[in-house]
Amino acid sequence: MRVEFDEETCIGMYQCVAEWSAFEKDKSAGKAVLLESEEGEDGIFVRDVPEDAELDAKFAARTCPVDAITIYDDDGEQLIP
Repeated sequence: MRVEFDEETCIGMYQCVAEWSAFEKDKSAGKAVLLESEEGEDGIFVRDVPEDAELDAKFAARTCPVDAITIYDDDGEQLIP
């Protein structure tokens, strides 16, 4: 499973931080940060989701009010949102 985080879209509500420890607050920027990620195209940050964190990652994506978090399965199919 893979997560993509669009930092530009993030509005800093931090629900993702409460759901998954891979996200943390960046109060100076007013946005969340996806830890241990690599920046891909257009400011999208990407990382693999460990098997034991898959449920947390899904909850983080579902709670994002602006759909800045997208979850993909191992075949590249979009699961959330």
